[in-house]
Amino acid sequence: MADLVQYYGTGRRKSAIARVFLRPGTGEFKVNGKGYTEYFVTEQQRTAAKRSLVLTELLSTFDVVTTVKGGGVSAQADAVKMGSARALVVFNPELRKLLKSENLLTRDARQKERKKYGQKGARARFQFSKR
Repeated sequence: MADLVQYYGTGRRKSAIARVFLRPGTGEFKVNGKGYTEYFVTEQQRTAAKRSLVLTELLSTFDVVTTVKGGGVSAQADAVKMGSARALVVFNPELRKLLKSENLLTRDARQKERKKYGQKGARARFQFSKR
């Protein structure tokens, strides 16, 4: 049996985690078993998910198989973007400089701030009254 050639990368954004597998193929894009246009509803999410492949002009060279979980759909799209960028670096280390200059390899570390005890929200405070 022939070995399956694939390149793997993990992407994260907020609480979303994407496992991205790049396999030589025709450009088919699957997310959790669905087509990517079916999974990512808005155009912004679709362009974000494909960004690293479009930038390197390798979109039609690979079939992309991803599993995503956690977070919202927008954060999942950004996680797929980062995962595919990392997988491309495994495929060709010379792409690292291009992908890093576009900030596709760096993780966006912003998280939702926790709600504080006794208060209404993360930043909201009770109204101050002098007397």
